[in-house]
Amino acid sequence: MTESASGHPLLDERRRQRERVVDLLAGEFRGTVNRETVERLFGDSLKLLGRARVTDFTIVLAERLTRDRLSALVRLQDRGAHLIPSVLFLCVHNAGRSQMAAGWLRLLADERALAYSGGSEPADEINPTAVAAMREIGIDITREFPKPWTDEIVRAADVVVTMGCGDACPVFPGVRYVDWQLDDPAGQPIEVVRRIRDEIGMRVRALLSELGVTVDSYSS
Repeated sequence: MTESASGHPLLDERRRQRERVVDLLAGEFRGTVNRETVERLFGDSLKLLGRARVTDFTIVLAERLTRDRLSALVRLQDRGAHLIPSVLFLCVHNAGRSQMAAGWLRLLADERALAYSGGSEPADEINPTAVAAMREIGIDITREFPKPWTDEIVRAADVVVTMGCGDACPVFPGVRYVDWQLDDPAGQPIEVVRRIRDEIGMRVRALLSELGVTVDSYSS
């Protein structure tokens, strides 16, 4: 759709896209989260990800972030229920270490644990060398995107793994925190990133074992 001189057609289309997303998410979480909460979190996610302006791509990413936030709210409501463990990986840019760790956990746990990630200063894109290093061992993180953490996702995590975000990392009482000292893959050659990747994989395996999660047989 082309934008008219006044810009109204494009704005109207954006409004319809937002309404469709809210309708979709409200339907998915019907009975657990009310529509007003869906609208509030989606609007906030758009602001967090929109930066200069909202585009079709921003709306898609905001939908995914909002879905994660709503799932976290449901976990918080069901704290007494038996839920699979949730691990949040935090770094500065959410473009390398935290994305690789989340990719490892999703592969090894195979839906027996949940992986989330975030950054204090999200980058514009995931480190392409990290993407390439993960692809070498059969883990695809190309669909992921750098994003900020949110209070709901931090509070709903059973373990928060920090990786170099220092004092910027959010701290909530009752949440278990683990700090992993890892080199930053930003600007590093593939040989260095492979080493970081493999170290993260070993740490994720050990963490899952601590959480009582059976790790799938996997060899890189």
